[in-house]
Amino acid sequence: GKFSKSRGVGVFGDMAKDTGIPADIWRFYLLYVRPEGQDSAFSWSDLLLKNNSELLNNLGNFINRAGMFVCKFFGGSVPDMVLTPDDKRLLARVTLELRQYHQLLEKVRWVAGLARTGEG
Repeated sequence: GKFSKSRGVGVFGDMAKDTGIPADIWRFYLLYVRPEGQDSAFSWSDLLLKNNSELLNNLGNFINRAGMFVCKFFGGSVPDMVLTPDDKRLLARVTLELRQYHQLLEKVRWVAGLARTGEG
């Protein structure tokens, strides 16, 4: 249901702090589920699910793959970068995507902005 401090429904700042869950995890979750046109509901199971699947698994998988790639193909050290014409085209596309991402965030469209980071 809807948060109501007087009825004791919801998790509020002091309660969140008392859980011992790091502030960055709360920030990620609250930005991820922030309503952008309708109400949203909080549940502990959803917090756990989003933390484990969206944050830890996806981020951890990305970091692990990047590290394994560097070890496998570059002997564990990132080489100096020399840009080819294809690289420059890719950078132009990434720059455009980042601009669109920033525009969404500036419009406080957090969910769409976060989702844009996972698009291919």
